[in-house]
Amino acid sequence: MKPLISPTACPCGSGRLLAQCCGRHHVGEPAPTPEALMRSRYSAFALGLTDYLLATWHPSTRPAQLPADDATEWKRLEVLDSGEEGDRGRVHFRATFREGGRWALLEEHSRFVHEDGQWWYLDGDSAVHRLKPGRNAPCPCGSGRKFKACCGPV
Repeated sequence: MKPLISPTACPCGSGRLLAQCCGRHHVGEPAPTPEALMRSRYSAFALGLTDYLLATWHPSTRPAQLPADDATEWKRLEVLDSGEEGDRGRVHFRATFREGGRWALLEEHSRFVHEDGQWWYLDGDSAVHRLKPGRNAPCPCGSGRKFKACCGPV
């Protein structure tokens, strides 16, 4: 089943509407670059589109299934570096998320391969760092507001 494309902002943080950004890849248009694929995969995590995540994972490294993860709220994506050489690609990114009341940052150096006319996620080296934002610190979601006035506890 193909997901509906929403008229909302794309979760990847591009500033474009979902339909003009990652949503078009979610419904079948191949991502033109490793970065575009990584952004669409981040958006798929944020939207709970596990079928898309599995479909864009290279068969040689793809898990048999991905459990649904309703507890994780993906809040912000930062692409730090990306590139491609021939049929190989790479993306270095940071993704901020919240699980319950706990904040964390996933940082990954992802690897991609271009085969059969499309980019595939191959694997990545990742680390998760816990965040403890203070009330007056900038909000980890990237809004530019103080934590207490944005995503902080009520």
